[in-house]
This record gives sequence, C-alpha cells and structure tokens, in this order.
Amino acid sequence: MSAGLPTDEDRLARVALTRVLEPGDEVGGRWLREAGAVEVLRRLGTEEKRLSGVTARRWEGLRARAARACPEEDLETAASVGARFVCPGDAEWPLSLDDLGDARPVGLWVRGRPSLRMWAVRSVAVVGARACTQYGAHMAADLGAGLAERGWVVVSGGAYGVDGAAHRGALGAGGATVAVLACGVDRAYPRGHAELIARIAEQGLVVGELPPGDHPTPSRFILRNRVIAALTRGTVVVEAAYRSGALATARGAQELGRFTMGVPGPATSGLSAGVHELLRGDGVLVTDAAEVVELVGDMGDLAPERRGPVVPRDLLAPGAAHVLAALPARGRASAQDVAVGAGTSVDDAVGRLYELQSLGFVERHGDVWQLTRQAIPSVFATGGES
Repeated sequence: MSAGLPTDEDRLARVALTRVLEPGDEVGGRWLREAGAVEVLRRLGTEEKRLSGVTARRWEGLRARAARACPEEDLETAASVGARFVCPGDAEWPLSLDDLGDARPVGLWVRGRPSLRMWAVRSVAVVGARACTQYGAHMAADLGAGLAERGWVVVSGGAYGVDGAAHRGALGAGGATVAVLACGVDRAYPRGHAELIARIAEQGLVVGELPPGDHPTPSRFILRNRVIAALTRGTVVVEAAYRSGALATARGAQELGRFTMGVPGPATSGLSAGVHELLRGDGVLVTDAAEVVELVGDMGDLAPERRGPVVPRDLLAPGAAHVLAALPARGRASAQDVAVGAGTSVDDAVGRLYELQSLGFVERHGDVWQLTRQAIPSVFATGGES
C-alpha cells in the first residue's frame, strides 16, 4: 500500500488525522487509500458532501475533531520528548504494517533513536496477563532475555505483568525492546511504569498511533494489539485467561499469517486457560527463547535436542546392558542365573560380567556376582525403564 515518499503536505495532513481518526478505523483507511490524506483533511474542513461510509452525526464529529487539530503543535510537542512522526512511504515505515490493509495506522509516533523498520524485521511479540503469577513473570522475563541475547527485538505493550517482565528481561540482557502504547508516546501509561518506559525510550523504542498527550481507552488497548501483531514475526502468549487482550493479539497474528505461540501453565490455572485453548488450535507450544527462534528464525536456527541426563549405563553395549539388568538390586547371583535372566549363554554372560567388572559396575565373590555400591544409582536411576 505504500507508494512513494510522502510530501510535506501529506505528512502534515496525516499528523492532523491522528487527532481525527481512531486507530484501526477501516472507513478512514479506505478514504486515505482512495483520496489521500490531504484531500480527506480538506473535505473534513469544508461544507462539501460528506465522504461515504459514515452517518451525518459521525461526520460532524470527525469535522469537530479536525477543526481542533494543530499538527505543527503536535510535531513540536513530540520533538520536545525526542519523538518523530513516521508515515507510510517513509524509509522507516515497517512494510509489515501494510498487511493490515485499510486498518493500518495513519502514521506512528516513534520515540527513540533506532530505526523502527529495521527492528521490526527481526522482532517477536511477548504478551500476556497483567495480573500474572510469579511463574508468568519469570517465563516472560526469561523469554525477553533469551530473545535479546539471540539478537531479536522484544515487542510488547508496556503494561503491568507479562509485558513489563518481557521488557525488563530484554533490557537486563542489554538487548532491544519496543513498547507499543495505547496513548501518546509522551505519556507514561501505566504511571507505575514511568521509569520503565523512559528506559525503553532511551535504550529502545516507544511507539504509538495516538498523538502527544492523548489518553488510552479500553477500545484503544484492543486496537493497539493489531499493531503489535502486524509489526512482529510472531507472537508468544504467556498466561492469558479466556477473555484477554493478549489472545486478541494472538488471533490478530494468526489472521495476518504470523506465527502464534503459547507457554503452557498448570491445567488448573485460569490464567493459563486461554493459552491452552490457543495451543489446542493452531498455536505452537514453546518453553524458551530457543524454541521461539526455531519457529520464527532462519533455516538452521534449531533449538537444542531435549533429553534427560545421560547415566553410565546408557553407554553400555546392548549385550552388556542386558547382563547388568539381570543382576538383582540386592544380593548376589551366579553366572548361570544371570545368563537365564539376560537370555544368553553362560559363557557370554561370564564374558560380559568380566567386562562390567572392569568398568566398575559389578564385583565377583567366588562363584557369584553382585552390583557394586557405586553402580546401583546408575542401574536403577530415576527415569529408567520400569
């Protein structure tokens, strides 16, 4: 949908329209696509026939908003906190946002030094419950740190709970993180995260659709999530109830063809119920950053193979392992009894027993054999065959 560099007039019109159109307004997005920002703003400022798709009451409301817009003042306010306005056609505009169609942002207010477009190419969203458990906070922080250490940008919403933990994990690892806010980028919301958002702006990026000073509303939080989903290669949900904005982000990611992942929790936890429902569908179960990168990364970015601990018994040849298993946990056995238990000949059993003796697994007492004290934990290790 991006076509050519925006003119100064077009950019200024888009800045003004961030005061007029609500995030995700597809009717407004269609106007922008068909007529352009300058013409849309002009029509809102005249008595001409209203644009199609809205009622007369809605049109008058938009006109009232347009009359109060002062784009030059908004740009000055943004600049005072180190923010800039990025719109479609700019070199910094993330092309992935164009996948939203007419619901894509009019433009984005960006606070921080790095290029949003470059960071979006290698980014993952980590979202979840605000009132998360200690487990959820731990997993989010661990994912944030692990992704950052692997060179991935961690994107979240700056909220309490999972969002904040993911941001802090990335920052603590010296990595990159982006907070997508549902208010102006010059405001800290929630207020308790003022220090965190300031740190993100210094070390990463703070992004939002709404102009400076604008406040969040419940609907804006939900609509903000579509930007998080579109901006990133995939979305990981850590703890989410059935009714959760984090699940809305995951559903948005699925609709856009992005990867959706979930971190499992206790089956009895209501905060993990939404995640488990996601995993019963098209979501992919992940437990750490390596598994996330295996899914969203380049070919060959494989997570390490998962397996239990290796005990000395695992290194034995099958024949020797069978003979070892034929010895009792307590007491002693003759070579003939061992041969019967192992399903082999007496000569073979004797040869294997001497081999096991040299390896420290068994010891001989006259004509009988028994396990050494050191070998018992290995032979009957937890997790072995029962």
